[in-house]
Amino acid sequence: MEQSRSARTASRDDEFTAYVTARMAWLRRVAYLLCQDWHRADDLVQSAITRLYLHWRRASAAENPDGYARTVLVRVFLAEQRGGWRQRVRTVERIPEEAAEPADHEGRLDLREALAALPPRQRAAVVLRFYCDLSIEQAADALNCSTGTVKSQTARGLDALRRALEPARDLAEGEKRV
Repeated sequence: MEQSRSARTASRDDEFTAYVTARMAWLRRVAYLLCQDWHRADDLVQSAITRLYLHWRRASAAENPDGYARTVLVRVFLAEQRGGWRQRVRTVERIPEEAAEPADHEGRLDLREALAALPPRQRAAVVLRFYCDLSIEQAADALNCSTGTVKSQTARGLDALRRALEPARDLAEGEKRV
């Protein structure tokens, strides 16, 4: 009896480790898009995978384990946003980005800056809808809110992104004409 329980636990741990190893980069990218800080993204992912481990039996039995993990990550992020100021204090002005250069570096920086300026729920709605490519219903489930809330938060977030990026787009078009 004791050996079979030990074997089940070892099997569960191996399954969990394989899942996290395979999905770590993806979880980290989603966390970065939510919080705009690689170090904080690592902390969010660590908290999320800890919670995921505690509920791995339910998560692994879910129809979509990635959706379950993403929901846990988003909820950890939103819970942190509601936390006290001490959890969000940074000791440096700006943490350096990773070394890889994207094709449109300036455009990505503008988008990241505009995304970082959004309130947390709007940012989460936009990331879930457009980066994670979730339906309105899936995003509502991940955010633990109604579909109407997802629609309004997404619309407000997109409107704010358009306003923030419009001057940069006008400047880029002016440079092309010269």
